[in-house]
Amino acid sequence: MQEILFEYEMHPTTWVYVSSLMTIGIYFKFRRFWSVRNLDLIGLIAFSPSLLLISHDFYQAGYLWLFAISGVFLIRMLVDSVMVRRPLLEPNLSASGLAFTGVALLGFLMTSVVTGKVVGGDKFLVQPALQEAHAIAASETDASAEKKQPADETPPVAAADTVPGYPPFYGFAGFANEQLGPVDRDDPARSHRILVHVVAARTVAILAHLALVAGMVLVGYRHFDNFETGMAAATLYLLLPYTAQLTDQVDHVVPGALLAWAVYSYRRPLIAGALIGLAGSLIFYPFFLLPLWCGFYWRRGLIRFAVGTVVVVLVMVLLLLIGGSTHFFDYAKQMFGVNCVLMPTPTGFWAFHEPAFRIPVIAGFVALCGSMALWPAQKNLGTLLSCSAAVMLGSQFWHPYNGGIYMAWYLPLLLMTVFRPNLEDRVALSALPEVWYHLRRPRLGRVQRAS
Repeated sequence: MQEILFEYEMHPTTWVYVSSLMTIGIYFKFRRFWSVRNLDLIGLIAFSPSLLLISHDFYQAGYLWLFAISGVFLIRMLVDSVMVRRPLLEPNLSASGLAFTGVALLGFLMTSVVTGKVVGGDKFLVQPALQEAHAIAASETDASAEKKQPADETPPVAAADTVPGYPPFYGFAGFANEQLGPVDRDDPARSHRILVHVVAARTVAILAHLALVAGMVLVGYRHFDNFETGMAAATLYLLLPYTAQLTDQVDHVVPGALLAWAVYSYRRPLIAGALIGLAGSLIFYPFFLLPLWCGFYWRRGLIRFAVGTVVVVLVMVLLLLIGGSTHFFDYAKQMFGVNCVLMPTPTGFWAFHEPAFRIPVIAGFVALCGSMALWPAQKNLGTLLSCSAAVMLGSQFWHPYNGGIYMAWYLPLLLMTVFRPNLEDRVALSALPEVWYHLRRPRLGRVQRAS
């Protein structure tokens, strides 16, 4: 590729301009300027400046901007269920054009994962400015400490073993953005092990993106009864600057893919519960979706959903136990987010604000998630989409480790909510069979061959 396109590189700022213009050209409804669809597109484009600020080391302003836009979309998702009129606003590009654009974008993004040259993603992982902020705060509040840190040593940021979620998963996800160097001649076996882990992590990132895109397309085709709608949502996900800058982050895209397929499998409560249980075991926060989904399946399918969730969670806990780790109880606490309320060194937004203010945010978030078991009273697939996006979006406000950046946790759900039609008739009582399994009904109207 370098012999054909000499020193070709798409800078994050350039991609923001290009993707914003393409988003407006493909999706903006010029004949209905004040439509909700156009406002949603403007909001999605408004995420881009925050990512640029963070990538250019303006962390405090970037995270503040990111939280402001996230708050707007949180309100938008909560009020989505009252928007009964959902006119079909098709993109300005045909289904074939959307499919070509989506496949081309997916090819370029996956190539960047294979080569390990995702542009701009390192800015969201290594944050010297946040480390400096921690050093200043530590020097002011701990001046009388017995051990003082050397001036040339930066204090540690939140490590992977303190992030709420499945510890082996975060340890594995860290290899995706590992830069491979020359083989260590003194220890070639170690270099080989690192190479295997890096290849495996990048392969998982690619497969997760493929699964996420396929899940969004299938939701549109199967549950929205419109292939073009699902393709439009998936293409817009690939077009956003966030996807280009954090393509190789396994801990971002894997939970998003699991939740997208949980929505697709909502007519199979056992499978949907298993997928949400797996997503919750990996990153903890999808456990807060349980009141909403249990309320959806309350009249039919609740036992199947609960069985699927509990079985998968028990299997994940058993895998920790089988691993023979001496830190099993610590890992189990981390898996269920026991120690995530008070973090010693939060990063992102809470690195510049008093971490104690996270406690009322957590209390409000828990109250919101609990209320979704009863509200809305009549839950359909539309409310399941919008409220699930609201829960995963709300978790960003108190996630102590770069909260706000993990947009793939809610972005597919948000985009499907933006493009969805009226789904008031897709309720559990009518969409689910009464038994745990059912035979596929034969197609009606099949033309029989003349004998």
